[in-house]
Amino acid sequence: MKPEEVLRIVDAIHLDKNIEKGIVFEAIEQALVSAAGKYYGEEAEITVQINRESGAIDGTLDGNPLDPEETIGRIGAQTAKQVIIQKIREAERDALYNQYDAQIGDMVTGVVQRYEGGAATVALPDVEAILPRSEQIPGETHHANERVRATVFEVRKAGSRVKIILSRIRTQLVQRLFEQEIPEIHEGVIEIKSMAREPGYRSKVAVSSYDQRVDCVGACVGVRGNRIKNIVDELAGERIDIVRWSDDSQVLIPNALQPAEVEDVILCELLGRAIVLVREDQLSLAIGRRGQNVRLGSKLSGWDIEIMTQEELGEQIDRAVEGFSVLEGISEELAVKLVEQGYMSYDDLSVIEPDVLMEMGGLTEAAVDGIVVQAETKAEEAEKLATEARRKRREQERTDAEAAKQAVAEGSVADAEKETTETTETTEEINAPEAAADGAAQVEGEKEIAAESEETLSGESDDREDSDAVDQVSTQEASAEATEQ
Repeated sequence: MKPEEVLRIVDAIHLDKNIEKGIVFEAIEQALVSAAGKYYGEEAEITVQINRESGAIDGTLDGNPLDPEETIGRIGAQTAKQVIIQKIREAERDALYNQYDAQIGDMVTGVVQRYEGGAATVALPDVEAILPRSEQIPGETHHANERVRATVFEVRKAGSRVKIILSRIRTQLVQRLFEQEIPEIHEGVIEIKSMAREPGYRSKVAVSSYDQRVDCVGACVGVRGNRIKNIVDELAGERIDIVRWSDDSQVLIPNALQPAEVEDVILCELLGRAIVLVREDQLSLAIGRRGQNVRLGSKLSGWDIEIMTQEELGEQIDRAVEGFSVLEGISEELAVKLVEQGYMSYDDLSVIEPDVLMEMGGLTEAAVDGIVVQAETKAEEAEKLATEARRKRREQERTDAEAAKQAVAEGSVADAEKETTETTETTEEINAPEAAADGAAQVEGEKEIAAESEETLSGESDDREDSDAVDQVSTQEASAEATEQ
């Protein structure tokens, strides 16, 4: 192997596989050492070095220099080739792994090759990736040759290959789409401060502008909503709320709960809780469908948000003061202080910092420990009662459902019986005139027969008149009986 050939091979692999030249040189050196070891013996101490500039090969055997031609000529060429191929594949895998590992959270575009069992195989520029069913937006489906955009979620080595997992349910996808569709975000004029997402249903994005002349919300929406529409279409119709960011939580929390109107926000900093007061007609809107709006608002603002009306807050304060006052060691004054700090339940009191409680009530450490133990016991009892209440409610709902089902079944049977009765009565009404007509026709026929019999009897001989008279009387009687019937 001539030095120029070594350099040519290294350059070709570097350009074709996108592998650093140093890694290729090391792979060839290790291949030559491995092949030479099989020829000279595993116990032999062999070193091979390749000059990175000239491509010249220098080797030593047990400290003695080896002639390059002898080294290359005596080793097994096939063994060296296999080792080189293996090392190149490993280097290629490592390079691919490093490339996509650095792209975790970034958006990539690929073409769906197969869609089987709910999972899609996506062809990226230089590797195939997997888009599992669990990482797809709920309700969406894909088909072959469809272009799809997703974020790199996970990259891991699997033997000689690299396994890349894509995702379309992470918040990074929404962020990358905003950066792509809205130039102000890409240029850094507008910044995405916070995001919260429930894939396929709703997302909230808090934005802020560094230029007072640029309206951050209006720029994200676009003229007639064209910018946000492109993002919504890419996310399978997912609703997106754009919120104006504020460093003041008193302002941010109402913005995060839009479109509901908020009356007041009470921050309980020790617990990280925010009590949001709304009107009765805004309560369901603030909570959202299945609590979606308040959940996303909590994630977006970083506060544990609790929605209630003024009346509910007053009732909860009264219950909390009364409940805390029952505990040994807590006076009514201390109970009021605890409620003012946002402690509304035994659960809250069981996790309070001892130093805080000691400072608020001027209590000893032993007294504080006793209060905490009492609060934990009360909290467990309340949880048991709540669990039992939920169980009874589920049983009642199950009983009501079974009763409703049975009522529906009984109603169906009753309707069927009523329908059968009505059908029978209708049939009888239809058949009655026909039966009467048949009876009348039968009587008329019998009368005609009797008349014919009379005519026949009048034409008989005189010597049979007596007998015929008797027969005529019998015939008339029979006719009369038929008529009566």
